[in-house]
Amino acid sequence: MPRDAHTKAAADHETAAKSHRAAAEHHGKGEHDKGMEHSTKAQDHSKSAHASSQAAHSKSQQSGGRSQQSR
Repeated sequence: MPRDAHTKAAADHETAAKSHRAAAEHHGKGEHDKGMEHSTKAQDHSKSAHASSQAAHSKSQQSGGRSQQSR
């Protein structure tokens, strides 16, 4: 189901965004060690979100969806 794949991708992007916000907050407070921890997690979550987005796009293509580029 392409919709489920897009929902997962959106959830993964939100998780990444939360980690990025936490990293920024800690860096802003001068808590650089904690900030680096969250930055590393954010990067991992971002990679996962990207992979989920690619999978969702692929599933959409297989189900007959059109890509933005082919419009």
